[in-house]
Amino acid sequence: MKIGVLKDAPKTAILGLVIILIYAVLGIFAGQIAPHGETEIVGMEFEPWGGEFLLGTDNLGRDMLSRLIYGARNSVGIALATTALAFSLGSVLGLLAATLGGWVDQLLSRFVDMLIAIPALLFALLLLTIFGTGIVNMIGVIAVLEMTRVFRLTRAVAMNVVVMDYVQAARLRGEGLWWQIRAEILPNIAAPLVAEFGLRFCFVFLAVSALSFLGLGIQPPTADWGSMVRANAALITFGDITPLLPAAAIAVLTISINFVVDWVLHCASGLKD
Repeated sequence: MKIGVLKDAPKTAILGLVIILIYAVLGIFAGQIAPHGETEIVGMEFEPWGGEFLLGTDNLGRDMLSRLIYGARNSVGIALATTALAFSLGSVLGLLAATLGGWVDQLLSRFVDMLIAIPALLFALLLLTIFGTGIVNMIGVIAVLEMTRVFRLTRAVAMNVVVMDYVQAARLRGEGLWWQIRAEILPNIAAPLVAEFGLRFCFVFLAVSALSFLGLGIQPPTADWGSMVRANAALITFGDITPLLPAAAIAVLTISINFVVDWVLHCASGLKD
């Protein structure tokens, strides 16, 4: 990213970038930053804030601060991997549908329409109940469901490019399909796809957290913000806000990414303030 562009960014985008950077540092260096191990039982259950345990302990006596830090690695890392897979599937299929057209476009579009017609969360719960609740299964299920949105956007923007003269000229020159996609189509639709990646990450991140909260996502003892909310929810009854900490971590990252995505979309649109 150019320094000049970053200098002209709004304060909300700068704030979002800073928060995303903090989350990235926490996730990458969780083992060095966290005061205790991810699954280490260091005290009694539900110990109050302060002293040795800055944010208290959870339902098993594990340090909440350490669990939150490790949750940044697990929750965000798995969501990022899922988003990358969903984006790869959706963008490749969308580009193929727009470029080839005909029966290929119809077949892929009707398949995607069928998946979109099914409520995503209920379908994910059904598939995870059938195939099991492992991380690999969860990544695969969410990626397939989320790639439908990427497919529709990629196909829509690519359809406006494949009819351009320079694409038709490339075809007449005898350029191959993948060369047309790589050299002519993809560079001209990159901006909306970059913004879509950020938005899709937010939806995937929330989906992973929701499934973990329901017990079908990332399984204990792995630290995950969604399951941490469920495991410590009993404290809400006593006016303790500890269960809200992982929920707040989810909300802050989601809002920060939206700040950055809004800025990227604004830059891509060419509009001036």
